[in-house]
Amino acid sequence: MTAKASAEMWFDPICPWAWMTSRWLMEVEKVRPVEVTWSVMSLSVLNAGREMTEEYRSMMDRAWGPVRVIIAAARDHGPEVIKPLYDSMGTLIHLGGEKDYLQVIALALKEVDLPADLLRFATSTEVDQDVRASHDRAIALVGEDVGTPVICAGDVAFFGPVVSPAPVGEAAGRLWDGCLLVAGTPGFFEIKRTRTVEPIFD
Repeated sequence: MTAKASAEMWFDPICPWAWMTSRWLMEVEKVRPVEVTWSVMSLSVLNAGREMTEEYRSMMDRAWGPVRVIIAAARDHGPEVIKPLYDSMGTLIHLGGEKDYLQVIALALKEVDLPADLLRFATSTEVDQDVRASHDRAIALVGEDVGTPVICAGDVAFFGPVVSPAPVGEAAGRLWDGCLLVAGTPGFFEIKRTRTVEPIFD
């Protein structure tokens, strides 16, 4: 059997583009010998001190909740709870349209069969240092002028890909191959074009 390569993806549960990338990586795992681990980065941390509209600032204030609870759950119950919690939260936010992140957290904890009192971390700063540490690991790999998601595979790390809809099957595998190729090219930094579609979730 071919040994599986390790990859890691950092996400913020509220980011629709990270959600698209995560669905793509799940397809990659089916068609390439890759096993993905999942880690938190935070749009709230990323955007701290930046100018933003009041609406976006309010969302960033509330966005602390999901990442705090995932970090606390992983600390207390093991890293294997990260992906199920992300899947549950992401489904509620991106497919279900739920904007109340406290409600999202409560429902996700119940679905994943984790203690309901983990919800208290959503409005506490107790694990913020751990949130920042996880976030900073991603930023250390790719630099400051990126967002979520970040992916690392071996010595190759990159922001993105930003893609909609998420490729499936061999198309997912080819995109993976291409990302590793360009991101692993010495001196390569960026390829980009204007987005013409919103996230297509299904």
